[in-house]
Amino acid sequence: MASAVVVGAGPGIGASVAARLAREGLAVTVVARSRATVRDVTERIERGGGTVRGLIADSTDEKALRAALDTAASADGPVELLVYNAALIRPDAPGELDARGQLDAWAVNVVGALTAAAHVAPGMAARGRGTILVTGGMPEPKPEYVSLSLGKAGVRTLVGLLHGAYGAAGVHVASVTVPGAVAPGGENDPDEIAAQYWRLHTQPREHWQHELVHGADPTA
Repeated sequence: MASAVVVGAGPGIGASVAARLAREGLAVTVVARSRATVRDVTERIERGGGTVRGLIADSTDEKALRAALDTAASADGPVELLVYNAALIRPDAPGELDARGQLDAWAVNVVGALTAAAHVAPGMAARGRGTILVTGGMPEPKPEYVSLSLGKAGVRTLVGLLHGAYGAAGVHVASVTVPGAVAPGGENDPDEIAAQYWRLHTQPREHWQHELVHGADPTA
């Protein structure tokens, strides 16, 4: 059975992606910093008939995050799909956050993704296969969301860097850009977004995308 880890498994995209992967037959581990979040997500997936493991780790705690990834691999085999969905979403105008606040946001939005990806990508490359998907957003920067805009720009750059480092060895790295607020039944329904993650994971190598914008016309 293939192993998948979802870091940042909150009640929206993270939970829906984890549920979709479990339905597809993957051994899924969800990672979140809140015990209550882990409990709620695992219970939801189990009610739907899926099997899931829940682990608690803060994405900014490098040691804890690496340990969670190692635990998942030890239990279910090497990670073949990593989804990084953690983000610090809050409004802040230019200069509103001090340097510490900006660094804290960057640690969640970008550095955690780098830590997780760098931990599993070498093994994926050695095996000649694997997928790393990062939740993107902010198709255009917004001055009322400075730290998030910077973070999502960083994610795009990170995807390119990881592809440059590991793509030739068979590791598919991509982001899913969500252009607005996520809500069930809306334009950005989390279950529909989850389908995009599965689509990227199962794309043939000759058709790999590195950024998929949810809701965009794929023929445009």
